Amino acid sequence: MNPAYSVIFFTTASGAGYGLLALMGILNAGGYLPVDKWFGLTGFIISLGLITLGLLSSTFHLGHPERAWRALSQWKTSWLSREGIIAVLTYIPSILFAIGWVFFQKTTDTYMVMGLISSIGAAITVYCTSMIYASLKAIPAWTHNLVPPIYLVFSLATGGLILNAMLHVYDAPIKDISIFCLLTLALALVLKLKYWKDIDAAPRKTDLASATGLGDIGTVRVLDKPNTSENYLQQEMGFRVARKHAEKLRRIAITTFFILPTILVSVTFLVPDLALATTLIAVPAASIGIATERWLFFAEAKHVMMSYYEG
Repeated sequence: MNPAYSVIFFTTASGAGYGLLALMGILNAGGYLPVDKWFGLTGFIISLGLITLGLLSSTFHLGHPERAWRALSQWKTSWLSREGIIAVLTYIPSILFAIGWVFFQKTTDTYMVMGLISSIGAAITVYCTSMIYASLKAIPAWTHNLVPPIYLVFSLATGGLILNAMLHVYDAPIKDISIFCLLTLALALVLKLKYWKDIDAAPRKTDLASATGLGDIGTVRVLDKPNTSENYLQQEMGFRVARKHAEKLRRIAITTFFILPTILVSVTFLVPDLALATTLIAVPAASIGIATERWLFFAEAKHVMMSYYEG
């Protein structure tokens, strides 16, 4: 598939925003986070800001962005529609949660419930986002059963890194949050390596013979190309990335999203005086890594339709 930068930004930005929002709701219910209006304001600006910017950017990939609202009507059959509906509904408890935290410094009772509902909404939205791709059977690399867990774990990992940095900025570090970051990064790495290994080893399920339905007759080969110039389907779904470039980008993703943030977060235990700087640096490092990983997610996905053109 041809990686669309708007969709890459959407999945990474909104994923981090929902991860942060979910953690704020859950950890607040457990009494872990400081009930400070400035801390809350910072968290909601970052989380809801990333979510909103991500959702808006996703409309740029549409032929008619002004008609995006119509997608909400197809919730019975479309994961895109379900994602849009849940995303909109999640704003309601999130805003109420934010009002209680920022304006009244209250995060218990009704506001705590709103926070937990926000967390549930965030998780469901990220899951729906993953299913937009995982449900497309015409793209075998996306139908892998690890796609939804990867989206969810990556969301928690990026959201956790942002929350960890926030806690150090407000001089309220929580050791368990740093441990959580290390665990989610490790789990994300294991899942992603397994995913890459599986798609690399997956046998090709289609070829020119099966694509044309002429395999029973004999060997099928192309005498002339189906068209004289590249069409929309080839531009959108026929992107190719050289194997050596894919391997290089995978190493970049592993280094910047997994290894470097893990080292930077670990420093908080070894050299506490550097904790603020290292947790802040871990966020942009992870952002580069997940953007690279998400670019590969689209670039390495091959639509079965290309079997007809590549025979």
